[in-house]
Amino acid sequence: MRFAFRRTPDRPLDTLAPVLHDVRAVVFDTDGVITDSVKVHAAAWKVAFDGFLIAHPPEDPGRRRPFDEQDDYLRHVDGKSRLDGAEAFLTARGIEASAETVRAVAADKERLFTERLREHGVEAYPGTVRLVKALRAAGVPRAAASASRHAGELLSRAGVLGLFDVLVDGGEAARLGLAGKPEPDLFLEAVRRLGVSAGRAAVVEDALAGVEAGRRGGFALVVGVDRAAGADTGARLLRHGADIVVRDLGELCAGGAPQ
Repeated sequence: MRFAFRRTPDRPLDTLAPVLHDVRAVVFDTDGVITDSVKVHAAAWKVAFDGFLIAHPPEDPGRRRPFDEQDDYLRHVDGKSRLDGAEAFLTARGIEASAETVRAVAADKERLFTERLREHGVEAYPGTVRLVKALRAAGVPRAAASASRHAGELLSRAGVLGLFDVLVDGGEAARLGLAGKPEPDLFLEAVRRLGVSAGRAAVVEDALAGVEAGRRGGFALVVGVDRAAGADTGARLLRHGADIVVRDLGELCAGGAPQ
């Protein structure tokens, strides 16, 4: 841990795990951390990518396999903007796609995701809601940050938008020219709006690019959320920059035991 400050003694911290007692602000990623929307994103990417691979098969037969909603999602698109994610996956399949092609694949994914979002909606993870409310009770400012332009709609539909003091979404990132993850720009803008330095704040992320961004940004604490619970998914998060990894954010409330 890289804490170099002392907590304010009059804050009601009894509902938070000790690892959060010195944190002055917390920035939460949205997809997979606050809302259960990763499956919707992954399903939309799969339809978009698989359709493209069928129409434009890579020269190497070994790279013609369909998009994997867990492994490919985590490696190439999780936590990134649509354009960066589309380009990363196509490159991994040996496809030198033009900017126009990347935009077309990303637009197809956007259409598919929007259709699914309107039809089914999303829910917030109960453990995350519990933690955010505990932070609010302790007077710790909270921000939601996401590369997605849908972040505000997702949080609103899940009924949790009002729990956050600040939202920095993909639209704001584009307007401000913020670099995408693994660069820390999105998170640094969030803590700037909260009035807290990165060295006194925590980042909560489920994406490899996201925990790396937290590390690069000099955040005091980087929490990795391992929803996949795969054989090495937690270890990957640690290798990319997480200080601790939890399966559910309720573990960071009093009585939890983050590993």
